[in-house]
Amino acid sequence: MLDRTILEVNHFNSDAITKVQHCEKGSAMSSRSIPDEGRPARSGGPHPGVLALVSLGIFLASLFTSAILTGGQTFVSPFAPSGQVAAFFQQNVAAMRVGGMLQFGSAVPLGIYAATVYARQLRLGVRVPGPAISFFGGVSAAIFLMLSGSVTWLLSRPEITSDITLTHALAFLAFITGGVGFVVGIGLLVAGMAVPALILGFMPRWLAWTGLVIAALSELSFLSMAIEPLQFVLPIGRFGGLLWLVAAGFLLPRNRAAANQEPRGHAPGTSQMRGPSRTTT
Repeated sequence: MLDRTILEVNHFNSDAITKVQHCEKGSAMSSRSIPDEGRPARSGGPHPGVLALVSLGIFLASLFTSAILTGGQTFVSPFAPSGQVAAFFQQNVAAMRVGGMLQFGSAVPLGIYAATVYARQLRLGVRVPGPAISFFGGVSAAIFLMLSGSVTWLLSRPEITSDITLTHALAFLAFITGGVGFVVGIGLLVAGMAVPALILGFMPRWLAWTGLVIAALSELSFLSMAIEPLQFVLPIGRFGGLLWLVAAGFLLPRNRAAANQEPRGHAPGTSQMRGPSRTTT
């Protein structure tokens, strides 16, 4: 009887010790999972403004390099006669090769920009389709730009440009991917950032409205596939969109606390919407 009592006491003590150990482990894990409130929160990822600058810089370098290597010759329109299109690419091999390479390279930071902005918008509490739309648009624009750069590089190959019909077809493909495809994607990227920024006041209202105008014109650029006079919207969407992304990348807050500390012009009544725990649904 005494032995049984001793065994029960020992079993009770071991259970109590085990529970205490579990409690201590749980407390330690909880204390490690709680961030240090005194330490500034990291935004994570590269700076979107810098990414947009790099993408714009490489893209402009492709244009300037091509202009220098062609001796200032105007880039041939794919709507020109087939013989003229083929002759242009046959005479400017180096310009097409370097220009296509740089155009391809400019798409990489643009794709990273889209992913970074998507994560930052979620961190800011944006729970509307805007972040997903901007991410889809940015990735689409980057892919179309890569495809256009690849096709432009192909047009530097003499074995391809010797075939006039194939050369003309590739020139149209480079135009449609680097023109309409790229600009429509940029428009979606800009729109997905500008609408939440306008509603929640993440950037100046004039910049958000400018982004909406650029986005609208960019989306209308697909009409230029059938209505050639509307091709004037392509450079507006291309260069205006990239410049807007640079400005927005530097002004978009890193986190919700930064957004609350940097009041900007926004619509009446939105100031009550911007508490630290606010999420847009």
